[in-house]
Amino acid sequence: MVNSSIRYGASTRKLASAIKAQKIGKYKCDVCGRQEVRRISSSIWKCRHCGTAYAGGAYSLTTPPGVAVRAAIKGLVEKSK
Repeated sequence: MVNSSIRYGASTRKLASAIKAQKIGKYKCDVCGRQEVRRISSSIWKCRHCGTAYAGGAYSLTTPPGVAVRAAIKGLVEKSK
């Protein structure tokens, strides 16, 4: 996938291509379990099957800080049981 609007180097084009693939890809829905979550607009993601909306990253459903926060919350919930 070559993007003709990106200039000045192969590494820049590869990075832009990877970001575009994340942006237009489908992700798994946490509610219904289907691979139907797509980007609606910047940071807004929606499942086409069940209609659940998510707030996520601009180009990806999850972000590294978001994953860390979920892991910390899960650890605290398990610890309190």
